[in-house]
Amino acid sequence: MFTGIVEATGIVKRIDKAGTNKTFTIEAPFTSEMKVNDSLSHNGVCLTIVHTEGNTYQVTAVQETLIKSNLGQLLIGDIVNLERAMASGYRFDGHMVQGHVDQTGICTYVEEVDGSWLFDFEFDFQSTGNFLVEKGSICIDGVSLTVFNVKNGSFRVTIIPHTMDVTNFKTYKVGTKVNLEFDVIGKYIKRLFELGYKDAIARN
Repeated sequence: MFTGIVEATGIVKRIDKAGTNKTFTIEAPFTSEMKVNDSLSHNGVCLTIVHTEGNTYQVTAVQETLIKSNLGQLLIGDIVNLERAMASGYRFDGHMVQGHVDQTGICTYVEEVDGSWLFDFEFDFQSTGNFLVEKGSICIDGVSLTVFNVKNGSFRVTIIPHTMDVTNFKTYKVGTKVNLEFDVIGKYIKRLFELGYKDAIARN
């Protein structure tokens, strides 16, 4: 479980293919604090550490993950957002993030406004049915954010200077593909309605 508060960024140092899987070697500032089998969010995707050495570690992404996220497009030298699993006894600063990416989206607009930045994103609403509510939460590449200007298949977020400095948002441009994880509570409610609980609630 994660909160969507990025701790640091890592740099992809090596990519190895094994069948349909890819193993990423990543340099991170807190590698010495991690161990094999730890869970770590990479652009919002929860992956398990399989090896550590010096200031680098390795994680493996299977084909399903590569297809449904932007990890399959990573190149050597790319920056990834990192967050370690949530620890008990700490403040819950973001929102509940599972590290299970629902789909990807595309950046369609970037503008600097008075020291902050506006980003617009579009996503395939028709085939997935994933939805947002005004002022609700979304996780973009592992970053917990509040959405506005919500429409079916599009939304806007504001990024403050600190977030630009400590995440990979500074690399985004029109056409950038991002990972999206929608609010888990909303997903459960949507599923209940799909199973017919809407009619059961109406009868009561």
